[in-house]
Amino acid sequence: MKQKIFFKISIVVFFVSLFICWNDCLVAQTAIPDSSKNLFRLFEDDKLIEISLRFDLSTYFRTKPKKDYLKANITFNPGKTDSISQDIRLRTRGIFRNRYCMYAPIELNFKKADFGYPDLNKISKLKLVPQCSSGKDKEDYVLREYLAYKLFNVLTDTSFRVRLLKVNYIDTQKKRKPVVQYGFFIEPVEMLTDRTNCLQVKSKTLNQKSIVPKIMDRLALFNFMIGNYDWSVPGQHNIIVLKSLGFDPYGLGIAIPHDFDWSGLVNPTYAIPTEEIGTENVRERIFLGVCRSREVYQKELDLFLEKKDEFYMVINDFPYVNKNVKKDITGYLDGFFDQLVGKCDIILYNLMNSCKNF
Repeated sequence: MKQKIFFKISIVVFFVSLFICWNDCLVAQTAIPDSSKNLFRLFEDDKLIEISLRFDLSTYFRTKPKKDYLKANITFNPGKTDSISQDIRLRTRGIFRNRYCMYAPIELNFKKADFGYPDLNKISKLKLVPQCSSGKDKEDYVLREYLAYKLFNVLTDTSFRVRLLKVNYIDTQKKRKPVVQYGFFIEPVEMLTDRTNCLQVKSKTLNQKSIVPKIMDRLALFNFMIGNYDWSVPGQHNIIVLKSLGFDPYGLGIAIPHDFDWSGLVNPTYAIPTEEIGTENVRERIFLGVCRSREVYQKELDLFLEKKDEFYMVINDFPYVNKNVKKDITGYLDGFFDQLVGKCDIILYNLMNSCKNF
């Protein structure tokens, strides 16, 4: 009798277990797939990515078109066996580098392209900063500028992200040999505003007092640290201004810098100060921030001192420049940080005597 009862219980347990297993399998099959696995994450990875750009190089070099687009094709090579190709359009952008450089800055137009990744498909236009021209020094310039963006990323997430590239330029007319150079993408403003829950303010009548004080001071001190005077909030020269969509009782803006090539940290041969600046070379630091109290300056300078090791780590862990370049960059930053250790009165004196009452 006990054996029959045990047998019946075993049969029930077996079928209940079978039903549970079948139900779990069914749920697994009908579960919504993780869409995050199908994202390209262009600006969420520091790994160098290789791309190929195919277009009419001769027309690009000769006319540097800023209005009319050239037909092009881009291929992303995220892995040894992976590749994604799409027909796009491109044109040049910028002012000084457009005139001076052989490889003018590029705007890629991704409209109507389907890369198979929802986040990549959302990008309408993408800025590419190429190497200015051939030569090892020009290669170092673009890598130094990339590092300037990464240094500002250390201070705040409200900054442009960048992605390092190895770019294969291929002439569709087959008149020129393929060229391989470094470059980098700059995060589109639309991605930046979505990521930070902000909107862009395009008014050119703003001044430094229109910006959140702490953010303005941090930006001005960062540009002082890297020796960059080629910026201005009025006119939004190498600056964009955002406004938070969250609670903001004061309505002040968030200023974000870009284009660091004309700086002491990059130190390109073409960066020659104008007479109005009053310096002999771009490695001389000029503070262009608004005037504050010593206490306010001191607090912000303490933050830079706290971030010093992270700044130097960005430089020293970067594998694409040699030891001499790293030594030159860190040596230039030493000129800023040495004044913060034991000689803080010197840097405070310099800031308070060169600041502007905007």
